[in-house]
Amino acid sequence: MKVYTKTGDKGKTSLIGGTRVAKNNARIEAYGTVDELNSWIGMVRDHLDVEPWIALLIEVQDRLFTIGSSLATDPNKSPRTKLPDLLESDVERLENEIDTLNDTLPEMKSFILPGGHPAVSNCHVARTICRRAERRTIELGENEFVAPLVQQYLNRLSDYLFVLARAVSQHYQANETPWKPRV
Repeated sequence: MKVYTKTGDKGKTSLIGGTRVAKNNARIEAYGTVDELNSWIGMVRDHLDVEPWIALLIEVQDRLFTIGSSLATDPNKSPRTKLPDLLESDVERLENEIDTLNDTLPEMKSFILPGGHPAVSNCHVARTICRRAERRTIELGENEFVAPLVQQYLNRLSDYLFVLARAVSQHYQANETPWKPRV
């Protein structure tokens, strides 16, 4: 099977269900940003050496594929094959991990500047892409159906990535640089 099909050469692509849309369609923007996020989660994972964090990030990548398939599906057509579902327990898993990590971190008394270690910086880049994916999904949901759990999962994932960045900073003994606003 060839990777290229030439069917997108004129700026259109197919959703799951066969509907052709422009490649800059809000649905394509949403799942394209989720795909970008998934790649950055891989980058985060590749810079870590803590197995439970790596295992959860692999699970997150799986859920992002689930979200991508949901967003790539024409909501007005039934797909020919069964697609995976996002579950409430997926959101709860992130919440539990956030709480667990947060219990080990010093209290935050100010905003912190992203950075301090490449692994920390990668977490922050993934976090900001996650926020963009969430915005794209909300924008799409203003006009078309988007499963509510998709937005909820992306929102919680960005929170998890922030707390993970702090935990990674602590793990690698990097300094968190507080933001000191110039006033």
